[in-house]
Amino acid sequence: MKIDKSLPLEYRTEENQLKILGFWLFLGAEIVLFSTLFAVYFTLWQRTGHGPTASHLFELKGVMIETILLLTSSFVCGLAIHSMRLGFKKPTLVFLIITLLLGLGFLGVEIFEFITYVNEGATLQTSAFLSSLFVLLGTHGAHVTFGLLWGIGIIMQMKREGINEITANKTFIFSLYWHFLDVVWIFIFSFVYLKGLM
Repeated sequence: MKIDKSLPLEYRTEENQLKILGFWLFLGAEIVLFSTLFAVYFTLWQRTGHGPTASHLFELKGVMIETILLLTSSFVCGLAIHSMRLGFKKPTLVFLIITLLLGLGFLGVEIFEFITYVNEGATLQTSAFLSSLFVLLGTHGAHVTFGLLWGIGIIMQMKREGINEITANKTFIFSLYWHFLDVVWIFIFSFVYLKGLM
């Protein structure tokens, strides 16, 4: 296995480089998935039937809290990668834990938001608009949940094995995934919530 010491730790072996390339290809498929969900939402967003509309449901305060939590978690995840590249295990682990706690906070607010919607009579069966909304938000939330579990696994492995080519590669790929979820949320915030509040 050829090792290039001039590259960051996560890129040093050919296998690691191929894993990162493969993950970029996976993210391409994820873009197609979310693009499809956005297309369905934009097609159905005015088909509210007798159910509540976006302007009746959405509240800026909760959405802003979710946005701040997720954007901050993405920034902290970047700090974890920077610490990892410097070889600082403890700060890397601390930043990863903070990233996951912020992600958990985001998920908690989103679940509370869903419960509020259901209490106001907004369910998957109420209208085409709400079906598309719940599927879009639920898919993103499921991805965040998976990211939390994945992140816990990486933290456990790095705590046990330290920073090496394997843990660095896994952590970097996790960071790509987490930043991707952040970008998707920016689109949700801008084109679902802000548009719905207008």
